[in-house]
Amino acid sequence: MIDHSKDHQHHNNAMATKEHSIHNHDQANHHLQMAQDFKIRFIISVIVTIPILLLSPLIQELLNFRLIIPAESYILFTLSSFIFFYGGYPFLKGFFDEIKKKQPGMMTLVAFATSVAYFYSLAVVFGLKGKFFFWELATLIDVMLLGHWFEMRSVIGVSRALEKLAQLMPDTAHLFEENEIKEVRITVLKKGDKILVKPGEKIPADGVILKGSSYIDESMLTGESKPVNRKEQDKVVGGSINGESVLEVIVAGTGEESYLNKVINLVKQAQLSKSKTQRLADKAATWLTTTALVVGITTFFYWFIRGQELAFAIERMATVMVIACPHALGLAIPLVTAVSTSLSAKNGLLIRNRTAFENSRKITIVVFDKTGTLTEGKFGVSEIIPLDHHYDVKGIVQLAVSLERNSEHPIARGIINKAEEFKLKAGLVSDFKIIKGQGIKGRIGNNNIHLVSRNYLKKNNLELPEDFKIEESRTQVYVLLDNKIIGIINLSDKIREESYEAIAQLKGIGIKCWMLTGDNNQIAEEVSNKLKLNGYFAEILPHEKMEKIKELQNQGEYVAMTGDGINDAPALAQADIGIAIGSGTDVAAETADIVLVNSNPLDVTTLILFGRATYRKMIQNLYWATAYNIIAIPLAAGLLFKYGILVSPAIGAALMSLSTIIVVINAQFLSIKKQY
Repeated sequence: MIDHSKDHQHHNNAMATKEHSIHNHDQANHHLQMAQDFKIRFIISVIVTIPILLLSPLIQELLNFRLIIPAESYILFTLSSFIFFYGGYPFLKGFFDEIKKKQPGMMTLVAFATSVAYFYSLAVVFGLKGKFFFWELATLIDVMLLGHWFEMRSVIGVSRALEKLAQLMPDTAHLFEENEIKEVRITVLKKGDKILVKPGEKIPADGVILKGSSYIDESMLTGESKPVNRKEQDKVVGGSINGESVLEVIVAGTGEESYLNKVINLVKQAQLSKSKTQRLADKAATWLTTTALVVGITTFFYWFIRGQELAFAIERMATVMVIACPHALGLAIPLVTAVSTSLSAKNGLLIRNRTAFENSRKITIVVFDKTGTLTEGKFGVSEIIPLDHHYDVKGIVQLAVSLERNSEHPIARGIINKAEEFKLKAGLVSDFKIIKGQGIKGRIGNNNIHLVSRNYLKKNNLELPEDFKIEESRTQVYVLLDNKIIGIINLSDKIREESYEAIAQLKGIGIKCWMLTGDNNQIAEEVSNKLKLNGYFAEILPHEKMEKIKELQNQGEYVAMTGDGINDAPALAQADIGIAIGSGTDVAAETADIVLVNSNPLDVTTLILFGRATYRKMIQNLYWATAYNIIAIPLAAGLLFKYGILVSPAIGAALMSLSTIIVVINAQFLSIKKQY
């Protein structure tokens, strides 16, 4: 019986990218259709408004002419009815939607204001004593349509950000099939397929280079501006661009498994999640709607009771409600969110927690894991010391590599590289176990073999020979046979060049820098002194790292923990902000709030500065969305009426639309300044 389950899984994964692309494309098209709809309604409404203006007594008086047309009031009523129901349809529909959801907002205010103006004018046409409101009604709706058209055009650019990410993938790939190369759709690719990538082409799927080496442009995925050199056995990411060499690649991830789709999912989640700032803005918008209704109705009764004409009181009420529309306030935070999450994703900063990202401005101290974060994490074996005459240098390495062969830990990589240099093969291991924070063990043949740190020796009272000198400035791994030390492997790591600049930059913006490491005190002190850190914790086990973070928090510090997201998970979770660094294409660092794709500590500074810039944009938008109300609403209510200063409904609509457009444009000026 043939098992088709893998084929089904492959098909589902392959379709995921396509579905993301379709969804994002549909979303962008929806905004485009809305913009087009507002545009058409605006143009037609303006054309119909022209005769309304020409027939309005006030306009005739201002322009010093008089048109006498039979039944002109009925003509005005017919034309205005068209504008009210056709031009005002989006607002009337929005009003019913908001009432249905029990979330009154901008559409409620606009619909209420225009409806009062329309039905009052209707009553005047059919006998009520008063004046028409037709030209005010028409121009109000025209301005509202124009404002929404411009706003939707601006929003389209933001909503297309995810679509642009999905479009990074090419449509086709060159697949090796039965000793020939066929051009196929990327949706048919599956794990294990062998593909050819020609110079200048986009890499169609995540994979591992089987043959060839090339410089790969990953700038659209990670923000790394310089092409990076990738050789045999190196990973490549789908959507990146091959340089000038031919590559043969084994497909490792497609569809939902691909790096690009993980990024798209993270960006989607971040854009959909609401931060505290956004929730505050939502509450403010609700309160503003309620306030506008109360102030509007109060304004109406104030002027009516004071003896003003009914038409004047209605006009003041309508203007107050239009000016107080909380549309700009409702867009202020989501627009910045959409821009910042898309922009950060393109620059290798993946935001999983919006609130944490905004709170990065509060960070007072950054705690770095040492290995692989501040250092390169590429341990090289510098010395092998046999302590048992039955085992020489190669024998010690062979035992060590047998235990470490499946590990991705930097120390394991150093030992594996040494074994490859000696052309040694790993032996079979049974009963393999990890000793948390202290090493690993297993059985090779009839022997119990341990590969452990100095902490393990201390905890188990194991002594080194008296004449043996401990190299405190190096990382030492001890090889045990049946609990007896038979060899020592010395390894050394190198501080990243970027770490020096990263620490200097962070300290330059007033942030303290500490280090957490399981290494001995002398190594930690040496690294700390070279980087000029504010302090360090040494010989710390993974579960103890969390306690050290708590200690700093208890001292009043706002702590960001930066680690690899694996053995640092408890500390990342405990920190006020958890930053996973060095994760590469593994973006599913579940305990981290933010994932830095590049293994570059300089990105921590970029993140904090970008977080500060994003928060500033949010505050600026909240200011633009609300500040004009402080001046405009009293003017609309008629505060300066005795001085001859009044704001008409159309001008009120223009002010409201202008504040919304400013908010939209301001959000798009947000930018990331890379610190390297």
